[in-house]
Amino acid sequence: MNTRSMIFTLYGDYIRHYGNEIWIGSLISLLKEFGHNEQAVRAAISRMYKQGWVESTKKGNKSYYYLTERGVNRMEEAADRIFKFKPAQWDGKWRMLMYTIPETKRNARDEFRKELVWSGFGAMSTSTWISPNDLEKQVKDLVEKYEIEPYVEFFVSEYKGPNKDAQLVEKCWNLEEINEKYKEFISYYSQKFIIDRNKIQKGEMTDAECFVERTSLVHEYRKFLFVDPGLPEELLPKKWLGNHAATLFSDYYRALAEPASRFFEQVFKEGNEIKHKDESYNVLDHPLMIEP
Repeated sequence: MNTRSMIFTLYGDYIRHYGNEIWIGSLISLLKEFGHNEQAVRAAISRMYKQGWVESTKKGNKSYYYLTERGVNRMEEAADRIFKFKPAQWDGKWRMLMYTIPETKRNARDEFRKELVWSGFGAMSTSTWISPNDLEKQVKDLVEKYEIEPYVEFFVSEYKGPNKDAQLVEKCWNLEEINEKYKEFISYYSQKFIIDRNKIQKGEMTDAECFVERTSLVHEYRKFLFVDPGLPEELLPKKWLGNHAATLFSDYYRALAEPASRFFEQVFKEGNEIKHKDESYNVLDHPLMIEP
């Protein structure tokens, strides 16, 4: 598993609930559990710093890293989608974004496209993107971030045919391919869940092993953020496996939650302020585990 991606997972699932800051030594210790060495961790966090995801501060001779505002916003958006286990109801409207970004801003244009895909937009054409979800804030933030206000138009509209909404979905997303990925996830993790749940009940899994499994589970499940646009239920096929995968993820996550968090806190309390933990955070009743 990519070191940088694993660091993002740790910030999203743990560190942001503990004051959003961590000593580099603790980060190295946590990632050693996954086979990442010190050099790889330092190189990855340095990349994240240069890309504007984290900032650093010194306390004595120790270096600490915390998420920037951009990083916090990304983690919140990701968590909102990861822990929302059922599709939301649709308001019947489509969000349409069109742009004519010049070649002189090619890098910004390429990055903007990647961000649109991550947010759940689908491409009708090279420069026309749509989504049935309320993504107005995300669009506003992206347009400001890449300084492309003069080149972008954003609409909230209704589709009046001549075809049906489902055909718009077919043009923009390959739901069959996404469903196949969910099928693979379910096939692999349903067996692991049963085995690990039994081990935990019998006291045969250490806290460290639960930490590794929970982090790996979140890491794998969050990959769906890059492929699944999170469409409303009205636009999904009848045999959609996303709901089954979400339930499996939720049950497995909760089974691993307490021992995994114990291990994290055991490592984290050396060199960090455990008192900065968010008192409202409950691993068994995650604030974003919403089921509309």
